[in-house]
Amino acid sequence: MNLWFRLIWLLLTARFRPRLALPERASDLSFQVWPHDLDTSLHMNNGRYWSLMDLGRTDLVLRSGLWRAILRYRWLPVVNAGTIRFRRELRAFRKFRLETRILCWSEHWLVIQHRVLTASRRGDEILAAVALVRAAIYDRQAKAYVPVARLLAEMGVEAQSPEPTPEVAAFLASEQVLREATATPR
Repeated sequence: MNLWFRLIWLLLTARFRPRLALPERASDLSFQVWPHDLDTSLHMNNGRYWSLMDLGRTDLVLRSGLWRAILRYRWLPVVNAGTIRFRRELRAFRKFRLETRILCWSEHWLVIQHRVLTASRRGDEILAAVALVRAAIYDRQAKAYVPVARLLAEMGVEAQSPEPTPEVAAFLASEQVLREATATPR
């Protein structure tokens, strides 16, 4: 996490934003591209997208109330895998929104979608980037991932996972192939 001022702002303002009823609701954060977000091509650095997406997931954890259990049990949120598709560049001082939502889950992990949205020249909203991440909560004491059913229970939620969409299924399949390919040393 290298966005300390944005993180501090998120922590200070989270209590004033409405609670998120997961998994139905999405986090919606507004940002602006600052000069320190730029790369040598003078558009937002691709690594900065991932860092901002950390803030989207942090907002989900804070506003859903899951942060209480994470602190109480000393759990650790982790990202196992991710993929991103860039569609439009974001230049200096451009305003944009980051929408973060849970799409589906298995016994031990969640698939989270991040959408970076900005205004077109005509003023309508366009997609600048979209990412999928597979995330989980790790229990250091048990040395195991926390079951998603327990995470949901900690938030007072009882829900079944939606079926993965074709793009989520493809993401999970490609991650499995990559996992198998790197399982044995070459």
